[in-house]
Amino acid sequence: MTVLSDLKVPGPTVTQLSDPFWSAAEAGRLHIQCCQACGRHVFYPRPICPHCWADALVWGDVSGMARLKSFSTIWKPGHPGWRPVAPYVVGLAQLAEGPVMLSHILTGDRAPQVGNSLRFAPTQVGARMLPLFELSQGTETQP
Repeated sequence: MTVLSDLKVPGPTVTQLSDPFWSAAEAGRLHIQCCQACGRHVFYPRPICPHCWADALVWGDVSGMARLKSFSTIWKPGHPGWRPVAPYVVGLAQLAEGPVMLSHILTGDRAPQVGNSLRFAPTQVGARMLPLFELSQGTETQP
């Protein structure tokens, strides 16, 4: 069985704007932006708040708790480096703080369901530590 750390896959494109996110992920933390003007969290990284248009975004750690909003099982990966672990699940993780992130979802031997509880699971994928999510114990669902 191939493990994620053995994969030969390309890493993320890190820009000056997204570097705080990827650096935190490398350290095992989930770090996103929050607007000091309106108080709302933001993901993906950007220079201004999409809610109030203020130039007041700051970086900070968040809880890492989320709900599975949608998911898909990938049977035929778009990149050959992912073939050894197919099928795998990607999904939309709605953070407790509000934003939605697209991520690989670690399911173990459980079948995911929309509404499952998720938690942040920094995972070595190839040469990089990436911000994945896993089904929480109990995986209760909510509509």
